[in-house]
Amino acid sequence: MNSTARTALVAGSTSAVAAFAASAVIRHQALRPLISGPPLRPGAVTAPVPPALPPGMVRSLPGRGEVFVRDSGGAGTSESPAVLLLHGWTASADINFFAVYASLAESYRVIGLDQRGHGRGLRSPEPFSLQDCADDAAALLEQLGVGRAIVVGYSMGGPVGMLLARRHPGRVAALVMQATALEWHDTARERGVWRLLPVFDLGLRLGFGAGFFEGVIDRAVDEDPELDRYRSWLAAEFQRATARDLVATGRALSRYDARPWAGQLGIPAAVLVTTRDRLVPSAKQHELAKVLRASVLEVDADHDLPLAKGGEYARLTRLSVDRTAAAAGRRDD
Repeated sequence: MNSTARTALVAGSTSAVAAFAASAVIRHQALRPLISGPPLRPGAVTAPVPPALPPGMVRSLPGRGEVFVRDSGGAGTSESPAVLLLHGWTASADINFFAVYASLAESYRVIGLDQRGHGRGLRSPEPFSLQDCADDAAALLEQLGVGRAIVVGYSMGGPVGMLLARRHPGRVAALVMQATALEWHDTARERGVWRLLPVFDLGLRLGFGAGFFEGVIDRAVDEDPELDRYRSWLAAEFQRATARDLVATGRALSRYDARPWAGQLGIPAAVLVTTRDRLVPSAKQHELAKVLRASVLEVDADHDLPLAKGGEYARLTRLSVDRTAAAAGRRDD
């Protein structure tokens, strides 16, 4: 195999695994090569100006390390409960939730956590586990003086939120699960894609990540031209994670299975189903809703909903949080 062919194989396999990723923004044809050009075009790069974001801070969690957090402030009382936002694989809190911060902050204390190995999140030499992510979130809520929170989990954030509710039941008042599932290994296709993780690792280490994420941003801008002003900021945010961390996260996701215990959580829940999702089939999302006995909202969107349809995503997230907050007795309608 010549060098050109090897490069094409790495690029195609890398994008296949990344496209399958349960993140907030990776989308479209999971097995179609998406990297066809060079990394970020030098002439297209401008200063990475972000959208309006809540105040950010670094908090030290005793015995765990430092985490980066967005926190709109407030006490997180029954009149103004806290909402904890948990993002998806390869994303950060800001990438996943910048469209919803302002709407939620009108009535809630909004806390967005960069999870382990993502964004500006905690880095650790120990093997990555979703359980550790859940424990990080519980420690953060303790540090911030939050008793119970409504937990919003997009894609990978769904498993972390469910594990948080299972491992720290006193911390979770309600769950809002979005574009997520009980497991990601039940079909031959899923198992085959996860087996490409070593190639995904190699592709990222060879520098294909920038080109891939540029393609993701291009497609989002095609659907929502208003995003173009944030192009450089999004590109910079995507590059915060390392290949090692993303691959370790993928391995953990490939082993996750909440089917034996999710039905025992017994707390109010809502599920936002992305009906055209090519990465997390809507049937799996409905299966999760059935097990959680959750209310269901549907949106005609793919897995990149937070970027491609930010306004609609914000509206549906607010609606889901309001419903679960009311069901949990945290506020009046």
